[in-house]
Amino acid sequence: MMGGSNVFLTGAPGAGKTYVLNEFVGRAMRAGKKVAVTASTGIAATHLGGTTIHAWSGLGIRDFLTSDDEKWLEGNDKLIKRYNATDVLVIDEVSMLHGARLNMLNQTAKILRKSPAPFGGLQVILVGDLFQLPPVTRGPGLIDFVYASEAWAELNPKICYITEQHRQEGHDGLLNLLEAMRSNSLEDEHRMIVGERMGKKPPADMVLTRLYAHNVDVEGINLQHLSALTTKGKTFKMDTKGSKARIEALTKSVLAPEKLELKVGAEVMFVANNFAEGFVNGSRGTVVGFSGEKPIVELLTGRTIYVEPHSWSVNEDGKVKAEVSQLPLRLAWAITIHKSQGMSLDAAEVDLSKAFTPGMGYVALSRVRSLDGLYLQGVNRVAFTMHPEIFSFDAALRQASADIAKTVNDIDDEQLTASGEVVVEINDELFEKLKDWRLRRAKADGVAPFMIAHNTTLVALAATPPQTPGQLLGTPGFGPKKAETYGADILAITAEYAA
Repeated sequence: MMGGSNVFLTGAPGAGKTYVLNEFVGRAMRAGKKVAVTASTGIAATHLGGTTIHAWSGLGIRDFLTSDDEKWLEGNDKLIKRYNATDVLVIDEVSMLHGARLNMLNQTAKILRKSPAPFGGLQVILVGDLFQLPPVTRGPGLIDFVYASEAWAELNPKICYITEQHRQEGHDGLLNLLEAMRSNSLEDEHRMIVGERMGKKPPADMVLTRLYAHNVDVEGINLQHLSALTTKGKTFKMDTKGSKARIEALTKSVLAPEKLELKVGAEVMFVANNFAEGFVNGSRGTVVGFSGEKPIVELLTGRTIYVEPHSWSVNEDGKVKAEVSQLPLRLAWAITIHKSQGMSLDAAEVDLSKAFTPGMGYVALSRVRSLDGLYLQGVNRVAFTMHPEIFSFDAALRQASADIAKTVNDIDDEQLTASGEVVVEINDELFEKLKDWRLRRAKADGVAPFMIAHNTTLVALAATPPQTPGQLLGTPGFGPKKAETYGADILAITAEYAA
């Protein structure tokens, strides 16, 4: 990963994928690389301190790129800068990403970085466990697995398969059950483990997460708990603007409900990002009061937020075609198994009686750290099945990882300073040449030198000399306009300093 290869980092839940990823991100950033950390879902993104790939990519809810979209991308200075200012793109929980979306992201990166290389030359780190939930498919049809996409094949990631286990306790049976599900070797002893937890009820005073397969069951549980609160409620309705068809499509893509009732004591989850206010999609909390029409939510972290309406919109050709506005909240006594992916829970009440897709039971059970924390309320035939395609592909992944492990060493500790930082050397000769050029150009243009480039920009150029217009756009302080004005001069100077 530190060598710049495209990688698929995988392994069972609790194996330490997030830990390894965070270590890599930290080292890569200390080495001077610009890393974009994203995930396929909002909740997964919160565990990494990142954002969703939908938001980062700028593609929103699009399912494909039209010719008009391509023209829009070519003229979008903000996205051009974002993609070219990024060295490494991380996508977590990639199992839930549609193959078509990875293809679209690949196409977008090539357009914005003006490079035919996979993802426009970005280093891409895909993270996830393919045994977990596949992408949601609307209606009947084949599952659009991300690993079967053209973009995956073009990327051809190296495989890093982690096999240790750090979440589940190794001697209470849960780990053995999960391993049996992964290897398609469920036996009577594993079914006995499941039977022992069936119908178990948590203590009345236990605070735990309830996981259900269907959103309708989640809504029922949440409304039941809301009704049990004796405090006075407030109702918030979604405001909409635009054509009926566009509003319907936008409403379906937004996690906020059209009608939201809240009371003091209600458990809630944020369904949008607002980094300035201190919450992201998936942040959990409790309503502790109201200030006028604003709910006051105390997050699990202890932070208090006065919640205001959030807007979601569909834009075409720079114009808003549809817009909805609602509090970015939903009730959260219970959540769907899909939304639980990536969580680690001390205890969970799980109902798999309506499981409808392979991997659902695996995800739900693997959220829990030990068998004692599992309260299983029901199962069906689908609950413990896994998608048959994954078994053979997983075997190939394990072998590919084992082959790499024989030839690749860990990063040499001598490359690190005492603080853990990779030493980044500045080419002093190049730095002086850039300073001389800046002074001459400033005099010719009749402007102050800092208006052409700050010293920090020259340092960045001298540390990592760009060789292409795309690499220059990735340098701090260089947007499309500056690159157009000064790019030819700078690339001529840096040409002889190729890394």
